[in-house]
Amino acid sequence: MKQDSHRYLLLDVFSGRPFAGNPLAVFPEAEGMDDSRMQAIAKELNLSETVFVGAPTAANRFPVRIFTPSTELPFAGHPTVGTAHLLVALGMADRQQSLTLQARVGDLKVSFEDDLAYFTTAQPVEVDTSSLVRSTAAGLLGLTPSQIVSEPAIASCGLPFHLIELDSRETLAHAQPSASLWLQHVSPSHVEQVYLYVNDGGALNARMFSTELGGLREDPATGSAASALAGFLATHQEGIGHWKWRIEQGVEMGRPSDILTEVQRDDAGIMTIRIGGQAVIVGEGRMYSRS
Repeated sequence: MKQDSHRYLLLDVFSGRPFAGNPLAVFPEAEGMDDSRMQAIAKELNLSETVFVGAPTAANRFPVRIFTPSTELPFAGHPTVGTAHLLVALGMADRQQSLTLQARVGDLKVSFEDDLAYFTTAQPVEVDTSSLVRSTAAGLLGLTPSQIVSEPAIASCGLPFHLIELDSRETLAHAQPSASLWLQHVSPSHVEQVYLYVNDGGALNARMFSTELGGLREDPATGSAASALAGFLATHQEGIGHWKWRIEQGVEMGRPSDILTEVQRDDAGIMTIRIGGQAVIVGEGRMYSRS
């Protein structure tokens, strides 16, 4: 019986120090690995996401597949930032040139600024009405309607989220979704991601909840949600502009994360959304399989 092995590395993303931010596994040489093998590995590692990098299609251009323990995603932020940092650290990519990660959502362009990797979303923000209203959002989170600042909305730059603005950090810390009310009010929308946030101007605090393998889970840093939120906030700004928000997430989980967002709108009304962050390598290993 033949035994194959694949190297993977572990990173903490949206943090400059180990054991904070969002953990990520990346297989930098996954060419030839089939879908079922990738999904099985992601389930085995049981991290929020695992990335599989294919052979480069051109200089500084790599196909990537992103899996949660239960499904493949078209796009995710912390895997994009973490993979970019890793490819440079391994000498597989040149940080002085633009890096392209070919995801299911489209090409994600990455650039480096000091110790930060910034990616530009492959899709513009799309905003829609949420199936949640203040009263159902409050019930879902164990809060009162007065603690919900405005009517929830759905926003997406490739992966949709219910966005719910809360009135304070204290409210954010106490919010706890009900699994039964989630099934009643969130699941029918087929958008199984809820992003809670508090807006103090340029500083945002956030938490993200989603479903995974039949249960609710919290994520310590969610770049795809950050891009959706930044794009949503920018739609409420007028005219040409360049706006920045720093999002702190994961505090309640003991894994503080810093996500940097930038939105620029030109005179043609075209919006560009960038998400940036640090990442650190914290370990490596090999995954064995038999065939």
